[in-house]
Amino acid sequence: MQNLIKRIIGVGVIVLVIVLGFKYCQFKKDDDSDIRYNTNLIQQQILNVGKLVVTEGHFSEVITYKNQQKYLMDMISFEKKALIVVNANVTVAYDLHQMKYDIDEKNKTITILNIPKEEITINPDIQFYDVEQSKLNPFTGDDYNKINKSVKANLAKKIENSTLKTNAQNRLISELSKILIMTNSMGWKLQYNGKTIESETELSQDLGSKL
Repeated sequence: MQNLIKRIIGVGVIVLVIVLGFKYCQFKKDDDSDIRYNTNLIQQQILNVGKLVVTEGHFSEVITYKNQQKYLMDMISFEKKALIVVNANVTVAYDLHQMKYDIDEKNKTITILNIPKEEITINPDIQFYDVEQSKLNPFTGDDYNKINKSVKANLAKKIENSTLKTNAQNRLISELSKILIMTNSMGWKLQYNGKTIESETELSQDLGSKL
């Protein structure tokens, strides 16, 4: 009788161990599945953010271009000049397809490693008015190259002094904030520039110091 009881107890212990082992494995499986599910969601959000963020602006300016050719010890000169009206479309773009990041499933952390620099494109429309020139000092390709170079340099200064780049950065931060919202809602962490980002304000401050 005692042997029978011992056998029953032994079988019961074995069954209990098997059940607990199964439950543990099932728990681990569910936990791993949850991590993979969260990782897939984050990767999908990054893909959704990974696009070309473009901010457009328009600038205008008027330039007077003059040039003189002198002869006979500067006693005779031939001047050419023109009034130049410039209308330019400017874009500031961030190609977030090029953003580099790392996903740490174990520590539930996504780290932004690198954000691409902005790409500034200037497309000027240059119109010439009141053109004055002579056969001895006509407008040439060299003049047009100088004018185009000067126009782009002036426009670059205007862009730096305008809100265009700031507006572009704000749009960039808005897009990256979608990743921050996702990670926070899932109990993950977002890191950038060596620190954990807790809010959009911190993201803006850290990005502003790097861009």
